[in-house]
Amino acid sequence: MRKRKFFFIVFEGIEGSGKSYHSKKLYSNFKKRNIPTILTREPGGTIGAERIRKIILEDYFHGNTSEKFHMYTDTLLYLAARNEHIQNKIKNAVSKRQIVICDRFIDSTFAYQVYGKGVDKGLINSVHKYILKNIKPDLTFVLTVNLSKAFKRLKKRKKKNRYDKFSRSFYNKAQKAFIKIAKKNKSRYHIFDNSNDSNDIEKKIAKTVFSKLKIN
Repeated sequence: MRKRKFFFIVFEGIEGSGKSYHSKKLYSNFKKRNIPTILTREPGGTIGAERIRKIILEDYFHGNTSEKFHMYTDTLLYLAARNEHIQNKIKNAVSKRQIVICDRFIDSTFAYQVYGKGVDKGLINSVHKYILKNIKPDLTFVLTVNLSKAFKRLKKRKKKNRYDKFSRSFYNKAQKAFIKIAKKNKSRYHIFDNSNDSNDIEKKIAKTVFSKLKIN
């Protein structure tokens, strides 16, 4: 039986990679075992952070104006949402020694804003210094996907947001960034190719997590 402690699991990847699907599957797996677990997301996860998320998303769908948020405004909004998320949900989970599963975290900021849009990494690191403190994921699953497969999955979505409408080149750049980040810390990161719709990835993820937590 595992010793109860805060444990932070993150799913990263481009749109259509299946990260949201697999984060929910893992959450269901914990619930079936009656293990208290929180499922959350970024940007979002709290009332304040979800309000900021809405502002970010809506900025991309005002067709009557050519004025959009500057990339640094955009980035700072993401970071503001993260601070709300950490202050009002993650820190509480730390004190209660809960398991947290998060759909996106800091690697998405680096992959999309730094590698994808060219935002200065120093800005993000500087803000993280004040809002993250000692909070960091214990396990991060990076799900990769064939881009053609990703677009097929996105096409099936009834409700789309800004994340689903980037170019192929942008997704390609972001996915390479996720892989690059993951390869720098192989003990914490696990990369799975989720191009095929099978249950194998779900089983591998569960096996990795339960082994790490010493859960039978």
